[in-house]
Amino acid sequence: IFDFIMRPLYDRLPEGSRLIYTEPTEAFMLKVKIALLAGLVIGAPLIVAQIWLFIAPGLYSHEKRFALPFILMASLFFVGGAAFNHYVLFPIAWIFLAGFSNDYMMFMPRIAPVFSLYAMLMLAMGLVFEMPAVILVLARMGLVTAGFLWRHIKYAILIIFVASAVITPTGDMVTQSLMAGPMVGLYIVSIGLAWIVGKRRRRAED
Repeated sequence: IFDFIMRPLYDRLPEGSRLIYTEPTEAFMLKVKIALLAGLVIGAPLIVAQIWLFIAPGLYSHEKRFALPFILMASLFFVGGAAFNHYVLFPIAWIFLAGFSNDYMMFMPRIAPVFSLYAMLMLAMGLVFEMPAVILVLARMGLVTAGFLWRHIKYAILIIFVASAVITPTGDMVTQSLMAGPMVGLYIVSIGLAWIVGKRRRRAED
């Protein structure tokens, strides 16, 4: 797992640069943090199941039938968000941030801040990718509709870009845009899911 995360970062460093550590325990604690992060990703289905068990007592019996689909969908989307961060978001952000080396400066990042940035972006994208699962549950409960989401899409896009600016730890426009793009796409997917749920609800009522 250590090699899976760190090797792509090392390969994208400018020529002559290396990942370094300056504290005696920094390299050891990095492996501990990687193990914790891997445990979080692997344990995502159980974590989502516990969240569902917390809210399930407040739901009707017909609403509780969405437990298994919600757990599976939320888990898949969380892993999808983590994969998007690893293969798309972080590599592009890393290349951008490492591209300021010149004759006066050499980029030699410490491993602890690098991994903290990677972990923060991964968790952020994992949570962002939960949007369709959350919207699906809210639509099934009748709290939101596709029409409501579509009418307020311009406000949603504005909120998405503001949230991306707040969530993005680097503060650069490249990372912000790369985070906001999937969020807008997921919002549109959520509108489609809400429309399907609303259509089925109207058929059942008829």
